[in-house]
Amino acid sequence: MNSTEVENRGPGGVTNARIGAVSLVTGGASGLGKATVERLVQQGSKVVLCDLPASKGNEIAKSIGEDQVIFAPVNVTSEEDVKNALSLTKEKFGKLNSVVNCAGIGVAFKTYNFRKKSPHSLEDFTRVLMVNTVGTFNVIRLSVGLMGDNEPDQVGSRGVIVNTASIAAFDGQMGQAAYSASKGAIVGMTLPIARDLATDGIRVVTIAPGLFKTPLFDSLPEKVVAFLEKSVPFPSRLGYPEEYAQLVQSVIENPMLNGETIRLDGALRMQP
Repeated sequence: MNSTEVENRGPGGVTNARIGAVSLVTGGASGLGKATVERLVQQGSKVVLCDLPASKGNEIAKSIGEDQVIFAPVNVTSEEDVKNALSLTKEKFGKLNSVVNCAGIGVAFKTYNFRKKSPHSLEDFTRVLMVNTVGTFNVIRLSVGLMGDNEPDQVGSRGVIVNTASIAAFDGQMGQAAYSASKGAIVGMTLPIARDLATDGIRVVTIAPGLFKTPLFDSLPEKVVAFLEKSVPFPSRLGYPEEYAQLVQSVIENPMLNGETIRLDGALRMQP
């Protein structure tokens, strides 16, 4: 057994989906997605970085090396865009072992603004659910077809789907009706999709991050960030995107993680 095989061997002799594996990451041009792309490449995976055409995805792919990362311009709500990304994946790398859904958006509005006598915009509510929930499902439903072509490993595994929810799915704050609904739906569909795909050896796991240091926080005043950090029991700070990416790797490598939502939040329970 050579050194590569030793490194590629997981608990109980199960081969990890790392060296020689191919991953597709949505929202891969920034924040949690970008950290995941970098982590997977470090572990020996080839990555298809999916993000909006106007993102820095192409620039990031070139900086890492296009023999390891390729950029696919994708709006996750578009069937055509996702199909094109999967065709590119097959053409460039020949297979698909894991998908990490990080693409998402959010808005902050109360259900009704009594001072302005204005209800929550239905367009905004629908847009958040379309991107976060429908977009996640769109990527899953199309990508598992390519995964299903894989030869099963020793335990019958053909691939892994990792979704991104939020602790707002459980502890939604004021103004988060749309965002919480969209992330709650991702949590809710995790188990049934895992059951749908179980007989074909494809696992489905969702990560629900707490407060993480993403570009969203760059525009906030230092005092606001400090207050938010203190709200996290331990460690009392914002999470690092690299810590999210570390958990993604663990999910991919652990064959018993399936149909589960994992909170990654430093024991934070958000208040109203």
